[in-house]
Amino acid sequence: MATEVSWARKARISHPSVKQLEMPDGELPPSEPGADKSADPWHAVDVNAAVRLLETDAEQGLNEQQVLRQTARFGANELASEPTTPWWNLVLGQLREIVVILLLVAGVIAAALGEWLDATAILLIIALNAALGLYQHFKSERALAALRNLAAPMARVVRLGETRRVPSRELVPGDRIELEAGDSIPADIRLLKSYQFETHEAALTGESMPVEKDHTLVLGLKAPLGDRRNMVYLGSLATRGRASGVVVATGMQTELGRVAGMLRDQKPPTPLLVERISRLGRNLVVICIILVGVIAALQLLRGQSWLDTLQLAVSLAVAAVPEGLPAVLTITLAIGAQRLAQRSALIRKLASVETLGSVTTICSDKTGTLTRNEMTVQEVVTSDQSWQVTGVGYAPDGDVLRQAGGQDQWRSQTNGDARCDQTTTTSLELARAASIGLWCNNATVERAEDEAHWQAIGDPTEAALVVLARKVGVVRDSSRRIVHESPFDSERKMMSVVTIDLNSNYELLVKGAPESILAATTRQLRAGGVAPMRDEDRSRIRGYCEEMAGRALRVLALAYRPANGASDAKEDDLVFAGLVGMIDPPRAEAQEAVSKCHAAGIRPVMITGDHPATARAIGRALGILSEQGEVAIGQDIDSWPDAKLLEQAPRIDVYARVSPESKLRIVHALQKRGNVVAMTGDGVNDAPAVKAADIGIAMGITGTDATKEASAMILLNDNFATIVAAVEEGRRIYANIQRFVHYLLAGNAGKLMFMFAATLLSWPAPLLAIQVLWLNLITDGLPALALGAEKSGGGLMEQPPRGTHEPLIGRRRAFRILWHGGLTAVSALVGFFLVYQHDPMKLAEAQVVAFCVLGFAQLAYALTCRSDRETFFELGAASNRALLAATGASSILQLAVILIPACHQAFGVEAYPTLGEWALIGVLSILPALIIEVTKKFGRSRNDAAAC
Repeated sequence: MATEVSWARKARISHPSVKQLEMPDGELPPSEPGADKSADPWHAVDVNAAVRLLETDAEQGLNEQQVLRQTARFGANELASEPTTPWWNLVLGQLREIVVILLLVAGVIAAALGEWLDATAILLIIALNAALGLYQHFKSERALAALRNLAAPMARVVRLGETRRVPSRELVPGDRIELEAGDSIPADIRLLKSYQFETHEAALTGESMPVEKDHTLVLGLKAPLGDRRNMVYLGSLATRGRASGVVVATGMQTELGRVAGMLRDQKPPTPLLVERISRLGRNLVVICIILVGVIAALQLLRGQSWLDTLQLAVSLAVAAVPEGLPAVLTITLAIGAQRLAQRSALIRKLASVETLGSVTTICSDKTGTLTRNEMTVQEVVTSDQSWQVTGVGYAPDGDVLRQAGGQDQWRSQTNGDARCDQTTTTSLELARAASIGLWCNNATVERAEDEAHWQAIGDPTEAALVVLARKVGVVRDSSRRIVHESPFDSERKMMSVVTIDLNSNYELLVKGAPESILAATTRQLRAGGVAPMRDEDRSRIRGYCEEMAGRALRVLALAYRPANGASDAKEDDLVFAGLVGMIDPPRAEAQEAVSKCHAAGIRPVMITGDHPATARAIGRALGILSEQGEVAIGQDIDSWPDAKLLEQAPRIDVYARVSPESKLRIVHALQKRGNVVAMTGDGVNDAPAVKAADIGIAMGITGTDATKEASAMILLNDNFATIVAAVEEGRRIYANIQRFVHYLLAGNAGKLMFMFAATLLSWPAPLLAIQVLWLNLITDGLPALALGAEKSGGGLMEQPPRGTHEPLIGRRRAFRILWHGGLTAVSALVGFFLVYQHDPMKLAEAQVVAFCVLGFAQLAYALTCRSDRETFFELGAASNRALLAATGASSILQLAVILIPACHQAFGVEAYPTLGEWALIGVLSILPALIIEVTKKFGRSRNDAAAC
């Protein structure tokens, strides 16, 4: 045992497995500088060494005393739960948001003015926001719970030579485990024996196909997780065969536990919208305090009473605070989320809707997202001919295209032309190969429940062969049956069946790895019949295999020979029938979506656990891998320091065989370079990176619960094109947020400037606080919501993404807000002055006129906020009917306050406007919007002329 321990020390591996066995009381060894955190020594030792290191018995297992001792050292075989945060602390955290603070200020002001209805409404909004925040927090905590649910509830363990079923949480390192098809793997296990054993590890590695296991292998220290074929891991599923092994890691020390630890420690970034709104809120608070302070000081210097000054200050504060902003923002995001749901994208965090519009890099998984996750035969090569097979997926729709004369042109051959009874020899060769693939097969293909799709029952590779046979026209019928089967195993790398027909003719049909089939063939099927297999023929066929594999096709060879009975199943003296090349093809819509990304200034990056050759081929086919782009392998990335990864990240378009840690490092490297990163994932290994990304996206069909709970968005159809559609929707939502924020701030700026100018001019208070609050209520509510639902024009995906530090309101837009608000303020000042004329007897009428002008002018201004470039009539009056309805309803409410006597006392209205004053109100209310529309037209004409 000393030899193995010495070896472990020299390996400088800090992962707690072999080294942990040396530590007293289960303590973990300290991390060593430069240690390879992803390496696991158990795959690098042979079976006997592993058993000795674990101080167990390969046949008898552990005894009870050893189990107790190991339990005390390593604890229960379960994932740790995160400490619970008190609910009151979570509530306080929700109330610290600057937008919520603004709401609280508005609520206090409303309560101080005796407007209990408004104060109650504001408090309800605050409570709703807090409840939504708490709900999202508790949802995110379910990610670790989802990981814990992956653990197998029971396991078959051998202790003292007796096989028993025990709860998996009671397993300890050294336990001998029995596994068979259908079992969930209960811990990390070094295999002792394996019999045609396969596991599905997509949740951990991203590998789409089941992995063949071989207990006899001893691998290198840095072998990637997906290549460790002598190990099985917690969270994976046994899909075939049986095996036995010894537990080497439990609980948080498993590969799944390490992912859970990363997920627990990883804090999701603050959504960009929250940062932008917080920055805007802070600026508004500062501006409000300065203006209110200056005006209050001027009032006091002029000898105004403290009570009058306080009343004016309250009016200004109400005018400055956009009370409707949080509510309108939440509803707009909710509407956007609903639209995204209609496009098969489910939003779990509302603020992430806007983040979508800022995405600069999309890191996407390959299998099922960029590809269909349906193996499809694309080529068949016989000794004399090449065939191309059209159609994708498991639907038996498509043609077989024969290469004409060895040239690059193809001649169509319909399904009917390829039947077995056709007289053309080339068609007979094709039919022969398709028939072998169909009979040497245990899969079926059938329509799904929705009748619109086809699904595979069984191995995807075998299902692809079934579909090929249907396209060729070969079917299984009652004239032949299987009398013997030799299942596939990792040593032979072949599967074979013996069949018998109605004439009692026996035949051995074989499929498998090309090198294994070629080694067992002595003849080949050619156009003139069966011919000898020469060395040059083998070299030529190997050349076909290498060329097809270079295009990331998975290649199988097909062969046969006559048999002398059901027991004549020896796989030798075979007749080579052909090669079949298959691949999980790219989605047809994914290529268009990638093109849209490039046009929109978004960089798509593929991060997959699949083989580099496959990733390279799919990347090239979709346009993700550019001519200058590079492919990086996870094993290399693991050895890079962060500085090198940061330097290389802009040049790498495709990452293959990537570990969970590397995925996380890739996301952080891209973020450090100023990217807004969207990260897709389906497996547990993706969850930490999905959580760390600016917008984490989980697969709704193939995704694990852990990844879904860590994500901000779930793709209901697992389609990359849906991500691009969601980005477009995010950009539209951001444009609408800018619209209604511009509208709200311009309206509030107009009221502030009006009140400020009246104070500087020593006029009496032109508006009461309750009137300002009312104006905010009718102008900031429904019209802003309608602007939030505006249908943006085209061209959104032809614009570059926004910068991460770009504010919601930039300097140019801020100037326009002041300009637009100033127009409204001037109109109201003009109306107030023309009626007031420094006559105290006209003060009540002047206040009513200013009250009406401010309200109607802002409502008319809402119609101009639909576009920064097009006028209201160019866009079409009926293209946003909700805005027309909102401005109409708000106008009616404003008229009701002026015309209904019962409202006068509540709102401080002391006079009715005369007919002439109504005319003045109409002109002054329309004038700001008219000036803005003319300015748009003039400015656009000038810019167009300059462009020419």
